[in-house]
Amino acid sequence: MNVMLPASTRLFVALCLGCVAAVAHAEKADRDKPVNLEANTVTLDDIRKLSVYDGNVILSQGTLTLRADRVQVAQKNGELDTVTATGRPVAFRQKLDGRDEYIEGFADRIEYNGATSDLELIGQARLRRGTDELRGARISYNASTEFYKVVGQPGAQSPTGRVRAVIRPKPRADQPVAGKP
Repeated sequence: MNVMLPASTRLFVALCLGCVAAVAHAEKADRDKPVNLEANTVTLDDIRKLSVYDGNVILSQGTLTLRADRVQVAQKNGELDTVTATGRPVAFRQKLDGRDEYIEGFADRIEYNGATSDLELIGQARLRRGTDELRGARISYNASTEFYKVVGQPGAQSPTGRVRAVIRPKPRADQPVAGKP
């Protein structure tokens, strides 16, 4: 179901998308693109300043796409307060600014705090940038300080419960790319 949103709700959605974009210097031009939202159900509570989008939620703006089962956006004092997206998994993808490269994130839940600029990927969290990848039970990122923290499953005794990072070397300018003469 395509939904035409009131101006105040469009602002919520734009701020929500902006917070996800903060993860890794996302495409700046996306901010000037229209926001599109699809969901099975939308509930808007202007008194409590709460918007809930339920059922196969797809938010897009420029190169950014966010897919979730449910997205809840709260406003406080006329500004974005919190965004919570849940799904199995919640997924987002966006082109990085000035590069032909994308960042992708996946988690059972993604939370954003507008006051602190904290983004949390919670439950089977993964961040992928090009061929590099981070995995853990929880990935935290602060857009103001550009600080990442990845936490494994507490008390994990097996290798699958630990934090995992795969960082592939970038080809040097004087070195041919593998598979190309």
